[in-house]
Amino acid sequence: MTSPQTPGIAAGRLSQDQLARNFDDLHAPYDPHEAAVAADRCYFCHDAPCVTACPTAIDIPLFIRQIATGMPEAAARTILEQNILGGMCARVCPTETLCEEACVRETAEGKPVEIGRLQRHATDSLMTRQGHPFVRASETGKRVAVVGAGPAGLACAHRLAMKGHDVTIYEARPKPGGLNEYGIAAYKTTDDFAAREVAWLLGIGGITIEYGHTLGTEISLAGLRENFDAVFVGVGLAGVNALEIEGATRAGVEDAVSFIGALRQAEDLATLPVGRNVVVIGGGMTAIDAAVQSKLLGAESVTVAYRRPQAQMPASRFEQDLATSKGVRILSGVMPVAIHGNGAATEIELEYTAEGPEGLRGTGETFRLPADQVFRAIGQTLSPVEGLELDGRKIKVTGAGRTSVPGVWAGGDCTPGKDLTVVAVAEGRDAAEDIHAALMGAAP
Repeated sequence: MTSPQTPGIAAGRLSQDQLARNFDDLHAPYDPHEAAVAADRCYFCHDAPCVTACPTAIDIPLFIRQIATGMPEAAARTILEQNILGGMCARVCPTETLCEEACVRETAEGKPVEIGRLQRHATDSLMTRQGHPFVRASETGKRVAVVGAGPAGLACAHRLAMKGHDVTIYEARPKPGGLNEYGIAAYKTTDDFAAREVAWLLGIGGITIEYGHTLGTEISLAGLRENFDAVFVGVGLAGVNALEIEGATRAGVEDAVSFIGALRQAEDLATLPVGRNVVVIGGGMTAIDAAVQSKLLGAESVTVAYRRPQAQMPASRFEQDLATSKGVRILSGVMPVAIHGNGAATEIELEYTAEGPEGLRGTGETFRLPADQVFRAIGQTLSPVEGLELDGRKIKVTGAGRTSVPGVWAGGDCTPGKDLTVVAVAEGRDAAEDIHAALMGAAP
């Protein structure tokens, strides 16, 4: 984080009471009556399109029917059999572009069944009233190493442990959870839910987490292959793309991922510095999360600058509308060309863009905005992974996560596909099933 002494950037812009209100739960949980009313809107479709739209293929009509008949814990089990991180996914999934967009009610009425909130109601009910819902199988004697305690690694580890294998997770950071712990807006997952969900997940038994172990330094892929029967790599994307413009190294220019991580780990939000005039470069979920939270911390003006038309922003329309409802301005069709200031950032220079025969280009027309804090949210990169073939900038996989190295699987953001928690969970789960089959001699 930038030092509070950087001109224009300061902590404690808002009172503790205002910060508490600003960072309260984005969607209040349903009470039982509200859940019953919401569940009653479901048509319980045969061949339901919402199931097809869910990356983890949860039987959504079934779990909603279970809620409607007063069995939220049974509904939770239906969810968790497919998605062991169903509680977090209920909070952070872009349901508006997945299951809820496909909902027949959305097609017919423009108002879908609120599947995400119903999923949260079910999973919260089970986690607060019951112990772990799954029983571990008899031990197989097989040992599996999982690199990374993010959604993919946790989902893989849980499924393997449930099958009776012993799993050791190697995590570089001091806490598990990956982006669920460090990279998601605080108002989406309140009351330390990410940590509580991991602790609950570990209740299956058979999983050990070793912290402070980074692939390529404290541990090696070769060493893991030698000491374990199988290896799953779920390292995510640790690097941040550079901003290659004049002034990119001025004080006040930071990466959005680090800002969000610092906010998520802050014990007192009043101690977190934020600028008066904040500009976020990028158009994805990370950009929106950084922008909204800057505004909620007390920034006077916050602008998201995206180089393409707003309709092409990776962030969902819901997230865009949330940002503007909090006072964030979205400027589309602009790209940064320079950050000005005397040591520290004071202004950002943006250039209008246009699509041409050779793709996106600058028009030559520029303007400046006040900016004492600039966040880069222009994508993340994979740290080098020894010996694994790449597909572009990510680890190449075939089938259920098999890499180019025998005995090594991978999944999550480090492999091709959408960088979503729910997708990472699906890939970790499916890789675990393939690993289990391979270890037990049931797979080629």
